[in-house]
Amino acid sequence: MHGSLTRPTRWAIAFVFTALAVAISYEWLDRPIAYFTHAHFHNEPWLAWLTLIPEFFAPLAVLAFIVLGLRALLEKPLTRLEAVTLLCAVSLVIASAIKNQLKIVFGRTWPETWVRNNPSLIQDGVYGFHPFQIGAAYESFPSGHTTAVMAVMSVLLICYPRYRILFALIIVAVVIGLIGADFHFLSDCIAGAFLGASTGWIVVTLWESEGRVPVLPKGTKRT
Repeated sequence: MHGSLTRPTRWAIAFVFTALAVAISYEWLDRPIAYFTHAHFHNEPWLAWLTLIPEFFAPLAVLAFIVLGLRALLEKPLTRLEAVTLLCAVSLVIASAIKNQLKIVFGRTWPETWVRNNPSLIQDGVYGFHPFQIGAAYESFPSGHTTAVMAVMSVLLICYPRYRILFALIIVAVVIGLIGADFHFLSDCIAGAFLGASTGWIVVTLWESEGRVPVLPKGTKRT
C-alpha cells in the first residue's frame, strides 16, 4: 500500500493528519497542558536548557556553507557526509523562512508572557489565532524551534536511519522543553514538526533526483 502511493499523495495524507492533530490539540489539549505545566514546572531551568539545542543549528549551518562553498570553489567533490551536512543546512534555512511567513499568516498568541508584556493565555486568558496580526506577541504558531530541529533531524533520519533512536530522542527532548517551559502549545510543535520534516524530505528527494553524490544508505529505495 505504502509503495503504491505517490510522493505528493503521501505528503497530502500527512498534511491532513497533521491538520487534524492540530485542530484536536487546539480545541482540547493546548490549554490544559499549558495550565498544568505552568502550575508544576514553571521556571524549571532544565526545560529551558533543552530548548537551546536548535540554537546551535543556525551558526553551524553558516559555517557549513562557508566551508563547503570554499571546497566547491576549489572544485573538490563533496563526500557523502559533506553532502548530508549541506542538505541539513539547506533544509534548516528553507524551513525557517517558511516558518517566519506562517507566523504572520496565523498570528497566534503565546502560552506565557515573555516579551514586552505580550498577551498570553496564562497572564491574560488570551487564546487563539489573529491572522496577519504582525508583532512578537503573535508568533507562537508554528514553533520555530521544533521546525528547526525537525528540519535537520529529518535529513539525518533519512540518510542515517541506524541512528534514528538518537535523532528521535533529540527531537523529543526539544519538544518536551518547549511545552514543559510553556514556550509553546502542543499544536505549535505539531505544526513545526510537520514543516521541518517536509523540508527535510523534499531537499533529500531533490538532491537524489539530480544524480548528485548519493546520500541515502546503500540499498535504500528513494522515499
